[in-house]
Amino acid sequence: MTEPVTTLSEDLFSQLQKESFVLLHTTDVDSSSPTSSAISWVYAPNDSTLRFAIDGRSRLSANMSAHAGVSVTVFAPGTVQTIYGRAKLVTDALQDVPFKLVCYDIEIDVVRDAMFYGARLSTLPQYEKTYDKRAAEKLDGQVFAAMKKA
Repeated sequence: MTEPVTTLSEDLFSQLQKESFVLLHTTDVDSSSPTSSAISWVYAPNDSTLRFAIDGRSRLSANMSAHAGVSVTVFAPGTVQTIYGRAKLVTDALQDVPFKLVCYDIEIDVVRDAMFYGARLSTLPQYEKTYDKRAAEKLDGQVFAAMKKA
C-alpha cells in the first residue's frame, strides 16, 4: 500500500495561489447530510494548508462549527483532486473588506485523486462573474489581500 499524500503537489499548490473554482463539502448542522458549495475565494498559504473566505452569514459557517471535518474538490489540469481535513476559524471578520467575511484554514490530512479510472479531465470548469466586472475585481483583490494578512 502506498503512503497517503498529506501535502499539496507543486502543481496543485501553484494553482491555488490564485482564484480557483472549488467545491467545499461540509456536513449539515441540522440534518447531518453532506453538502456541497462552490467557492472561489480560496488559496494555499503553504503546501499543508488551504485558506478560504465565505460570507459570515453562510450556513457553511454553522456547519463547520458543528462538524469541523470537510473536504474540498479541486479541478486540476487532467484530473480532479479532493483535499480532506479539519476547518478551523482564522478570523470572524476579514479586515479591509466591505462586508463581513469569515476566514477558515483547513489543515490538510490527505490529498486523494478523485478522478475515475481510465479518464482524464480535458478542460477545467470555467465561470464568469455576473455583476460589475470592475467591482468584482476590486472585491476579489480586497478579499485575497485580507486572507493573506489573516
